[in-house]
Amino acid sequence: MSAETDMIKLYSGRILALAADMPRTERLAQPSATAKKRSPLCGSTVTVDIVLEDGVITDYAQDVKACALGQAAAAVVGGSIVGTTPAQVQQGRDELYAMLKSDGPVPTAPFDGLEVLQPAKDYKNRHASILLAFDATLDALETAKATA
Repeated sequence: MSAETDMIKLYSGRILALAADMPRTERLAQPSATAKKRSPLCGSTVTVDIVLEDGVITDYAQDVKACALGQAAAAVVGGSIVGTTPAQVQQGRDELYAMLKSDGPVPTAPFDGLEVLQPAKDYKNRHASILLAFDATLDALETAKATA
């Protein structure tokens, strides 16, 4: 398979549609915490605002400056994260990491939509961008817990 065919497969219509329809892009007026993560390899950044109440994410916003793969991952995370606990977010991140790095299974619900990123496992230089939404969210959760 040629490199061009690989790239066409990687940037599927589903990935591009997710990237084009990013949910929760309006910043929150009064978040419990905010965190920004940057991938040093590609320069992608994700900033998230969260509201954490009684151990559950009740509101979420994101500002995503990333490649289509990072945007697609953030779109799935942003569309699924409200109502989750910090443990569920950590599990989703761990499962996505395993899918990308060690040919693990698709993340479980509510983050099962990340299966669209399975073809990206062969593109190690994109993994950090794909993980940014989770990494920023986990940082925000740590801040929210520390200031609660």
